[in-house]
Amino acid sequence: MSRMTFECPDDILQILGETPEDFAEKGRMLIAVKLFEIGRLSSGQAARFAGMERVPFLDALKSYQVSAINLPSEELAKDFSNARNLKQ
Repeated sequence: MSRMTFECPDDILQILGETPEDFAEKGRMLIAVKLFEIGRLSSGQAARFAGMERVPFLDALKSYQVSAINLPSEELAKDFSNARNLKQ
């Protein structure tokens, strides 16, 4: 596994009321959520990046106001159409 580091000014941590360890963990989650939101990672990949299982990750998306359904509208409409056809 690769390790990445970045600098964060001490005053920012003070403003946020975070320890470096807490901030790193929350930052990892934020990055995972954003990469999922923009479609760069699947929910499973993003969950793994965040250090979580997939279902808890999907549940946590609500607190970031990110939808767990991350499909383009055309693909979502196609899925709904396919589901309607299955019922017939």
